[in-house]
Amino acid sequence: MSGAFKHRVSVPDPAQRAGMNPQQLLSGGEVHVIIGPMFAGKTTALLRRVKYESNLGREVVMIKSSKDTRYAVDAVVTHDGTKFPCWALPDLSSFKQALGIEAYEKVDVIGIDEAQFFGDLYDFCCGAADTDGKTVIVAGLDGDYLRRSFGSVLDIIPIADTVTKLTARCELCGRKAFFTYRKTEETETELIGGCDMYMPVCREHYVNGNSAMEATKKVLESCKMQGELIAEAASSVAQ
Repeated sequence: MSGAFKHRVSVPDPAQRAGMNPQQLLSGGEVHVIIGPMFAGKTTALLRRVKYESNLGREVVMIKSSKDTRYAVDAVVTHDGTKFPCWALPDLSSFKQALGIEAYEKVDVIGIDEAQFFGDLYDFCCGAADTDGKTVIVAGLDGDYLRRSFGSVLDIIPIADTVTKLTARCELCGRKAFFTYRKTEETETELIGGCDMYMPVCREHYVNGNSAMEATKKVLESCKMQGELIAEAASSVAQ
């Protein structure tokens, strides 16, 4: 019995078995997803989280699609005008090269706005969180105006630490809005616009699309009439 267990058996550690170094295996990366219809406050929630991380002393960087130039070219902008500087890119795979390897290694948190426009979203989030240890916070539409999956946003749900589904207010009745209704007759999926083209609606007003359009026309006509009355009143006062 005294000669037993004299030979040590070398067992590869988990990092070696996975083909990674120990630092990669013990990655502290995270993926957080914020989804919802248009005008639900997704960008606002994203900026709030990114600013919170920045206040903790973490190095943060923001990315948006170069397709979205509605409010600014080099900034993420909410519908109420809040801005945050960002990298506007055609794809996420070019981010590390654009930022620089050394600068990328110092980044702790990556925010991605309008994520539905990035076809390589899944691969980027996997690499940034699993391998590079980054915290990635993603905001984007989960569905298009037809209520179908939009881009790759839903593809990253299985790798997400948290998923937050926001709602807006139905523009026609004030109830919770889960869907985005397109006001125009264009049929392409990627049609970038604001309240001139889209509005958030509840299920009832989405399903009853014709009723929604009629109600929209009445709202617009009412606003127009109010504007004319105000202008007329102002003109009378001036005289």
